[in-house]
Amino acid sequence: MNKRYSLHHIHSADEFTFSPAEYSYFKYGDKSYAEKFAKELFQGFIAHHGEILDTDKEILVLPSPYMAIPTASNFLCFYFKKQLDFYLFQKGKKSSILSKINRNHTYTTDYGTLSFEDRKNLIGNDTYYLDKDFLRGKLCIFIDDIKITGSHEFTVNKILDEFDVKADFLFMYYAELMNLDIDPKIENYFNYHSVKNVEDVTEVMLKPSFQFNTRIVKYILGLESSNFDYLTSKIKKEQMDHLLELAISNNYHLIKEYETNINTLTQTELNYGY
Repeated sequence: MNKRYSLHHIHSADEFTFSPAEYSYFKYGDKSYAEKFAKELFQGFIAHHGEILDTDKEILVLPSPYMAIPTASNFLCFYFKKQLDFYLFQKGKKSSILSKINRNHTYTTDYGTLSFEDRKNLIGNDTYYLDKDFLRGKLCIFIDDIKITGSHEFTVNKILDEFDVKADFLFMYYAELMNLDIDPKIENYFNYHSVKNVEDVTEVMLKPSFQFNTRIVKYILGLESSNFDYLTSKIKKEQMDHLLELAISNNYHLIKEYETNINTLTQTELNYGY
């Protein structure tokens, strides 16, 4: 089995059945919207395809591939799993298992600006790993926030073929672009709808529901010095510490474009006596 489900279908460039404002906050780390979207996604899926879960197979849920820093879709996946597990509990079934496709590289390019071919080439140059024996015989639900060109799904299917994974696969999205005449760059319209500048990013980071993801870490590390100084003057010291830890964990200290701001974070750590 290889199926796909998406909750919201994008047919127009200016009319949507979901909130671009909420989506923008979600992409920049407000996980309250990840929880909201996950509930909506699960309810929509159960209403239309609940029979797929009527299986004796173990169920795995997997977010889009990442290295060390979770993507926004990872938080969507986490909250979806909570909904799914309560549903399975009510049915007297085993809870689902959270799994992951590991990736070995990262990039500074803003994915939302690229065409299908450019996206496919960019992520196709990466290397990935999954445990095919662990996936074998299970129902694997791959969760992502939005499908624009399908390049991620293409890549995941390629990985599954290369590893010869014998399992059932379900690709699930909060939203999907159905009208292929619409420029794929509409993804950036959603990404930046409500978070357009460093002041907006800082506002999100000060929310109790904020959590770092890949997008916001790359955004901060790529800021020019005055904007970086503004942001770091507003956020908590603990957030700066965590930002440095995440940057190192994803090998961002090896990327020249991020070198200056990582050095600034490092100096701050040293000044505090670490």
